[in-house]
Amino acid sequence: MKPSDFPPPFDVSEAVARPTDPEDERIEVGVAIIGAGPAGLACAIRLGQLLEEAPAIAERLGDVPVAVIEKGKQPGSHLLSGAVVNPRALQRLFAGRKRLDELPFYGVVEQESVYFLTRNRAARIPTPPTMKNHGNRVASLSELGRWLAAQAEEAGAMILPETAATNLLVEHGRVRGIRTGDKGRGRDGEELPNFEPGSDVLARVTVLAEGTQGHLTGAAIETFGLAGENPQVWALGVKEVWRVARPLRRVIHTMGWPLRAGAKYREFGGSFIYPMGDELLTLGMVVGLDYRDVELSVHDLLQELKTHPLVRKLLDGGERIAWGAKTIPEGGFLSLPKRLHAPGLLLAGDGPGFVNVPALKGIHYAIETGALAAEAAFAVLQRGEAVGRRGALASYDEAVKQSFVWRDLEQVRNMRQAFGRGFWLGGALAGAMTASHGKFPPGDARTEPDAEQELIRTGRARRYPAPDGKLTFDKLSSVFLSGNKTRDDAPNHLRVQTRVAPELAELWARMCPAQVYEPQDGRVEVTASNCVQCGAITAKGGRLTPPEGGSGPEYTLT
Repeated sequence: MKPSDFPPPFDVSEAVARPTDPEDERIEVGVAIIGAGPAGLACAIRLGQLLEEAPAIAERLGDVPVAVIEKGKQPGSHLLSGAVVNPRALQRLFAGRKRLDELPFYGVVEQESVYFLTRNRAARIPTPPTMKNHGNRVASLSELGRWLAAQAEEAGAMILPETAATNLLVEHGRVRGIRTGDKGRGRDGEELPNFEPGSDVLARVTVLAEGTQGHLTGAAIETFGLAGENPQVWALGVKEVWRVARPLRRVIHTMGWPLRAGAKYREFGGSFIYPMGDELLTLGMVVGLDYRDVELSVHDLLQELKTHPLVRKLLDGGERIAWGAKTIPEGGFLSLPKRLHAPGLLLAGDGPGFVNVPALKGIHYAIETGALAAEAAFAVLQRGEAVGRRGALASYDEAVKQSFVWRDLEQVRNMRQAFGRGFWLGGALAGAMTASHGKFPPGDARTEPDAEQELIRTGRARRYPAPDGKLTFDKLSSVFLSGNKTRDDAPNHLRVQTRVAPELAELWARMCPAQVYEPQDGRVEVTASNCVQCGAITAKGGRLTPPEGGSGPEYTLT
C-alpha cells in the first residue's frame, strides 16, 4: 500500500473564501506579506526602502503601507535551518546600508570537510563543487529572522505576530487579501471565554512567503492553476544545538551511513555539523520523504548518527540545548509553479520551492525572491496601474528568470531526481550533471509524489539506539526543548484519516519527530498539541493546516 491510498479529509476550497466582514470592520493595508521568514522580511525591507523614496505612494497606501502576518509567537519562532548562508542576496538587499559584519552571523566558513560514513569509519572525500561553502556565513536562521524583523520594522513595516492566515480572500478572480484565524476555541471548536474572531485583512497586493508546506501557497497554486509539470517533493530535517567542550573550526557534511544505498529503500540525504562560535555547534540529519520503509525515523537516525566515532568525539563533554524539525522542498527547478503570480498575488521563498538541494541552500534564494516580489509590487502601485489586472504582476516572473536564482536551479534541475535510482547510480549521474552544468544527461527528469511510494518494512527500528539522556534522546524530551507551548485543548489542526492500514499508522508514528501519531486498536490517535509544525505529514498522506496563532515551537537558536 502507499500513503496516497488514504487521502486526508481536506479540500482546498476550505482555504479560499470571499471577504465577509462588514466594510467598516475590515483591516486594510497596502501590501500584506504572509510569513515573517527570510522571504517575507526581505520583501518588507525592500518595500520600505522603495516607499521611503516615494512618499506619495506610501501616503496613498494608508496607515499601514506594509503588514507582515506571522503565525509564530514572534518572528523567528518557527524558523529552522542548518544554516550556512550565501550572503549574496543580503548584500544586494542592504547595499550601502549595512555591512555583513553587522549581521548576526557566527563566522565565515574557512574550512570544510565532506565524509562518507560506514558504521565505524569516516572516509574524507573531495568536496563536491555544489557543496563548497568557503566565504559563506554560519547563522541561526531563528536569530537572523529576528534581526531582519527589526530592520523591517525600522523600514516602516507593521509585524503582526501570533496571527495565523487561514483563508486566501478571492473575489472576482483576484486575491483581495487573507483572513486571520480565530483564537480561543476549544478542542471541539466551541468558543471559550477568551474567544477572539478572525478578521479580513484586505490588501492591494498579497505576497505569500509562508515557507515550506505553505497552507495558502498550496491553495493558491491549485485555485489559480499555477502548478508546474512536476509535483513538489520534500525532505525532513531534524537538528540539535549543543554546547560543546571544544570549539569546532570547520563545516562538516556527511553522506552514507546511517542511510542505506539500495534503490529499493529510496533513502536520500545526509548530515551537517556546523560551528556556532567557540561554545556551540549544530548538527542535523536530512532525509528525503520519498523513503519507503515504515520504520524509518529521521529523529532516531540523528540519534544513531551521534554514536558514530567522528560525531561522538565532537559532542563528548557537551550538552544538548536546542532541538527542532522542519521540512524542505526538494523538487527544485522542475517542481516550480509555471507562474509565480496571480491577480493581486505573488509567491516567494520556500513556498513555491526555491531551494537548491545539491548545494544545501535556500535562504539566499528566499531573500532574493522576496526582494524581487517587493519590486514587482511597488511597480504596480504606481498611479494609473491596475493592480488586479491579469498579468499586472508578470514582471516578477521575468525578474526571477533573469536572476541568479533561476540560473542556479536550472543547472541542477535533475540532481535530486537522479537519487531515486539509489545512491551509487544517483551519485554518478549527479557528477555528470555537475561537470556539464546540467546539460548531461539531456532532458528533464520526473518527480514522483512522496505519498505515491509503496511502503515496505525491513526491521530498521531494531538498530536505533536507546535514549540515554546524555548523547541520545527520545522525542518527547526533544519537543520540550523546542519550547512548544500549544494548548492541550486547542482544536486539532492536523487532517488525517484515523482508520488507516497498520503500515501507514506506523509510518506516521515513526516519521513524526514530535510523537504526534500513535497507532491504537486499529486507529491513529493524534496528539496535536505536540506538533512542531514541521509539515512532514502533508508529504506522506495528511494535511497540516494553520493552528491557532502563537502556538507551536518557540525556536531561538535553530
